[in-house]
Amino acid sequence: MPVIARLFRPVCTMLGLGVIAVSSAFAQDAGHCSGTARQVEFACQTWTEIDRAVHAGVDTIIIPVGGTEQSGPYMAVGKHNVRAQVLADEIARQAGHTLVAPVVAYVPEGSTDPRTSHMRFAGTISVPAAVFEGLLRGAAESFRVQGFRKIILLGDHGGYQASMAHVAQDLNKRWKGQAAVLDLRDYYEVIPHQYADALKAQGHAAEVGLHAELSDTSLMLAVDPSLVRQDALRTAPKPGAADGVYGGDPRQATAALGRIGTEMQIRTAVTALQSFNRSHP
Repeated sequence: MPVIARLFRPVCTMLGLGVIAVSSAFAQDAGHCSGTARQVEFACQTWTEIDRAVHAGVDTIIIPVGGTEQSGPYMAVGKHNVRAQVLADEIARQAGHTLVAPVVAYVPEGSTDPRTSHMRFAGTISVPAAVFEGLLRGAAESFRVQGFRKIILLGDHGGYQASMAHVAQDLNKRWKGQAAVLDLRDYYEVIPHQYADALKAQGHAAEVGLHAELSDTSLMLAVDPSLVRQDALRTAPKPGAADGVYGGDPRQATAALGRIGTEMQIRTAVTALQSFNRSHP
């Protein structure tokens, strides 16, 4: 069974005019802190469990970075946050000796005055780049003083990759000999390159675009289909830039296509993390 199929548990459904209700599948299980989340998520541990883990050799923590943004009419605005959390959890599980911090959901998404980029649409939250970088520095420093020696920045969105690289470079200079930061950009670069190429090789070149199109929607279906309005999507006319879909066409998206990308991202990230660990014993 594919990794994402094992991890997936739908957590919400949309009822009426925007009322969110916990699904019966979620309500009947042990709650969020079960399975992989219980093993690796920082938020699912007590302080004493974290302290013991660090002293026992768990010296790596992933800071997953998502973002809250419009993703067209057929995908929920928490797309990046859910994907970053689920994939980071699986990366940590496979890498071993690694915990996963809470997702950073507030990121640069455009100006508010005038409204630019994704901020032109409802559903987007944006913060200045300086605030975002300060948040990453503060979180990383919090982990360093607790005993984590390897801090991994893993971003699910392209717009802040340069900021993440800047923070990693700055902290590595400041912490030399104390701790190290890896900007795991390869995780993100899989999507516009290897994954896009794989979709094109399967005959989907015209459907692959930049945002909220075939690849983006397929990835979401693979991780958590409850965030995609599938019935509306299948009967919709082709959406365009005015709808928040930048190039391509999401209407033929499937979870099977998405798993190609998620498995590429997990494999690439685990390999990079293991290599980083070997070079920073």
